[in-house]
Amino acid sequence: MLKRAAAAGIVAFRTVDLRAFTADRHRTTDDRPYGGGPGMIMKPEPIFEAVESVATPASRVILMTPQGRRFDQTVAAELSGERHLVFVSGHYEGVDERVREHLVSDEISIGDYVLTNGVLPAAVVVDAVVRLLPGVLGAEDGARQESFCNGQLEYPQYTRPDVFRGWRVPEVLLSGNHPRIARWRQEQARKRTQERRPDLERMKSEE
Repeated sequence: MLKRAAAAGIVAFRTVDLRAFTADRHRTTDDRPYGGGPGMIMKPEPIFEAVESVATPASRVILMTPQGRRFDQTVAAELSGERHLVFVSGHYEGVDERVREHLVSDEISIGDYVLTNGVLPAAVVVDAVVRLLPGVLGAEDGARQESFCNGQLEYPQYTRPDVFRGWRVPEVLLSGNHPRIARWRQEQARKRTQERRPDLERMKSEE
């Protein structure tokens, strides 16, 4: 899907190698932390120079880090309205704090767990954002009917055959009565959300 979007000119991707912005012969991008401690810290110089080589004043520079705000569909929709996104993928024990303080404009986490680096989380965010751009999905209203888009999980979906191993598709979906189908889907989405993600219902009521 992302490849088709790029081929259609809807989005453009570019990767930047931090090692191209190092000055030593070993192309070093990390060093030991001041004050001691385990692991290595990503140096500020290559990150600043790499970001500054592609960013503009209008760019949104995002650091992928477990310390960032939690990524969800609302954030994906927010980012889909941006003209230019730059993702900084953390590695090792993290990045020099000056990157957080003086370079990035946002910090995002995809969940309360730690991965070996920030490339996978960045790919998750990119996928979720790009599919919201106009023209990417086949059905123009598809993204508006998915889980999380209205504070609820998506309703159950069925396809042919109408009977499989004795399990039948709900009669309402075969009725051709579209207002009735819409009401059934709305009710099923509400029930599924209450059963599986009641926290979404609470968040919706607090807004």
